[in-house]
Parts: sequence; structure tokens; C-alpha cells
Amino acid sequence: MVAARAEGGSTNPPGFDLSYPVGSVTETHQCEWRGRAEELASENTALKDRLGSVEHQLEALARAVFGKKSEKLPPIREQLRDGTPADPQATLKKRRAARAAREELPTRESHHRVPTEKRHCPKCGSTDLRPLGRGAETVVYEYIPARLERQIHVQEKLACACGEGIVTAEAPKAVEGGQYGPGLMAHVAVSKCLDSIPLYRQAKALARVGVPIHRNTLGDLFHRSADLAVPLYERLLELIRLEDYVRADETPQRVLAPGKTRRAYVWTFRTEKLIAYVHAHGRSGSTAVAVLGGTKGYVQVDAYSGYNAITTPEGRLRVGCWAHVRRRFFDALSKAPEAQRALDLILELYRVDAEVDADGQRGTDVHREARRDRSAAALRELSAWLTQEQPKHPPKSPIGEAIQYTRSQWDALTRFLEDPRLALDNNASEGALRPLALGRKNYLFVGHDEAGENLAALMSLLATCEANGVNPIEYLADVLLRVSTHPASRLDELLPHRWRPPDLPNAA
Repeated sequence: MVAARAEGGSTNPPGFDLSYPVGSVTETHQCEWRGRAEELASENTALKDRLGSVEHQLEALARAVFGKKSEKLPPIREQLRDGTPADPQATLKKRRAARAAREELPTRESHHRVPTEKRHCPKCGSTDLRPLGRGAETVVYEYIPARLERQIHVQEKLACACGEGIVTAEAPKAVEGGQYGPGLMAHVAVSKCLDSIPLYRQAKALARVGVPIHRNTLGDLFHRSADLAVPLYERLLELIRLEDYVRADETPQRVLAPGKTRRAYVWTFRTEKLIAYVHAHGRSGSTAVAVLGGTKGYVQVDAYSGYNAITTPEGRLRVGCWAHVRRRFFDALSKAPEAQRALDLILELYRVDAEVDADGQRGTDVHREARRDRSAAALRELSAWLTQEQPKHPPKSPIGEAIQYTRSQWDALTRFLEDPRLALDNNASEGALRPLALGRKNYLFVGHDEAGENLAALMSLLATCEANGVNPIEYLADVLLRVSTHPASRLDELLPHRWRPPDLPNAA
């Protein structure tokens, strides 16, 4: 056989001639095993892609649950600092503000006398001692536990000598139909909405300070507050519709159903000063249409198709979220180190905005020019990198999906170049949903859709209070008394961003 090979003869065993004329293999040979092998190779490639995707999901889950802080996506602010220490002037400013806030606390002054047995001079023993100035001071910040008090309002009655006329003093303002004051009702609402404390835990805390109020009673107070707040909530949604730039997002919420719970959703729509939540039976785009349908301007959202109905040529322009893009490339980094280049270019977009913001020029023409110069250059480089890298990676791989997501959203992602008011990401909306996410862990679900709607209404007003630096308990305790009798034409005076305490004039 060796000799035959040397002479150019066939090396195949007798009866097994597998040689073909040159060029005839692909043209004339039909082999079912070759076709089957190609199918298996294709299936094997698809299986490897799926396996790689599953491995990536497991790795991301393990990193999120068990990973060290260094393995998680670092905040933009930390990356922009790049190891440099925090600005000492900014730190000093925060400390001064905290000190000033402490000095504004209610103050109770206690005077301590020197005991009789020590009222003598430690040197000569004389008892002829005189006060030396105001004395030494020791400042202590003490926690005073919350308490409820039982208030009895006695209204004077005066009778005329004629025996027919009686004059009675007016009763203090109170929420109609209830014996509990607006301060308590506001406390219950704020504790549940902003602090995510379930009503049964509030009942335990009240019992601890000697006020046993059943959780069902607290529930009645919560829903009564929401009923009174409905006109303000509806007006808040109307004002958001009128805004030119709105950010939106949504998150699941469980609703009690017979024998189980079902999934509903809470949507948030926010502007710079206003935040509104909407409880919806599902995640369909009908909620976005109900709130923003028929309006024009910008809407900043993620890639979810539920917003497509309002991001039409006749509707709002879609603004993308670079935080979502950044997260996808970070998740792909462990399998594809080249994703770091995309992260660096995205970081450059944030660096431009951070520098402009530090100069106090956010939203100005200076900001617009900086974006059109430096940010646009980073985007051109990123676009070229995406085009170059996409053919190198399987479409279902983590980096392949990140690249495809970015390219498919490119118009929305680059729209921030048009208007300096537009943010790079939608983190503000996601942040507005965090109290609800925490609430899911604490109270798990709402009893029914009406309860979800009440929660959304109160959350809207109270979250808007926080966004405008308004004390939510003081606000709600005041408007619960006034909203029923306040003129409808002046309802905006009771909205959180325009509200003023009763002793101050209302804002224009």
C-alpha cells in the first residue's frame, strides 16, 4: 500500500473506491450522511449559542446576588472621579448644611445647679461663689418618641336672656366623617407610601406607644385620604400631559386574587417637578396612550414596545436610555473584554455632561455646543466600533445582543443632541419606582385594583412633595382639610409644587 501511494495509486481498501474526479464532489455527489452532518453541525452551533446565553444569565445572577461590590456595575459618578478624592468644598458645604438643620430643631433648655455639697471653692474652701457668665454648655440630640394625644374641643355656647337665641363657637376643622385627625391620616399615608411600612406594622408601632388602632381602621384612614386626594391626583396627570418632556417607566405589582395573586403594573410619568403613578391591570401600551396619547414633545423610555403607540410621527419623539446600554455591555464584559471600549465611550458622554453641570451650564447653549462637539465625536467613534464588531460575535451572545440593542435604538439614543434639556438616561424614572419596589418586599401585594389606584394617587402627591422639598406630612395634613371646600378654579394652589403652609401666601 505504501508503494501504491508513492506511485499515485489509490490507498483505499479493495471495493471501497472513494476517489472522485476533481470538481465533481459538490456537483454530482448526493450523500444523506453529509446532509445530516451539516444539520448536526448547525444544531450544535445553535446549542452552543444557547448554552453560552444560559451561562451568561447564570453568571449575571450570581454576580448580582453573591458578587462583591467591585463585580457590580459601578455608578457613573464614581467612574468619573477615577480615584480622585471628593471635592473638600462640597463635603464642607454638606456638613454646614447638616449643622444648620440641627440648629433649627426645637430646643429645650435645662439648667443644672451645682449640688449643695460642692458649692465651695476647691482651693480656699470659701462658699462666697458668684455666677461666672452663662455657664458651660453641653448639647445633646435626643429622640422623642412619637405620641398621639386625645384632643377634646369644647365649643362655648351662649344663650340670650330672651330664652330663644343660642350662639355656639365654631368647631375646629376636621376631615368630614371621621374622628381621627388629618395629622394621623397623613402619617399613615406617608409611612406606607414613602417609607414602605405595611399597615399591620404601623398598628404594632402605635400599640407600642399606647394607642391600639386596628389595622383595618388604618386601612380605612388610608383609603379615605386617597378619596379626598383624587381631584389633586387627576390635576397632576393633566399637568404632566401638558409638559414637553416626560420620562416614563413601569414595574410589576401583585394584586390579591381568589386563591392566589395576579400581576398588575404601576407606571410612572415624571417631569422635573411632577411625579405621577398609574395603577394598570396589565403592561399593555393603553396606559401610555391614556396618559400621553395625543400629545407632542419628548418621552424618555426604554426599548419596551408598549410605548410605540405614543412615539409616532404625530406623537412624541422617543429619547433612549444610555444606562440600559451601559448595563448590557457591562454584563457582556466577562465573556467579551472588547466591550470595555463601548463602556469607555459611553462614559465620555457622561463626562461631557458632568463637566457642563459643574460649571452651572446644564440646559444652556453652552451645554448644547459641548454635546454637538465632544459628545457627537464619541458617538461617531462608537457607531464605527459597533459596525466593526457586530460581524465578529454570534447574535445571541451577550455582546452580540448588546450591539444589536444599541444599533436598533440608535436614533432614540442620539436624540439628546437635539435639546440640552434631555437627559442621557432614564434613571430618574427608575428612581421614582424604588419606593414601590421596596413596598413589594414589605407588603407583598395590594388587596384589589381599587387599593392599587389609591396607592398610586397618594404616592403621586407625596413623591412630588419630596421632589420639591416639601414636608409630605405637613402638606397632606393641610390639604386633606382644605381640598373639599377649595375653589375648583384654584385647585393648583394645593398641588405639592405650588402649596404653601397656611400662614404663607399661595404661590402664583
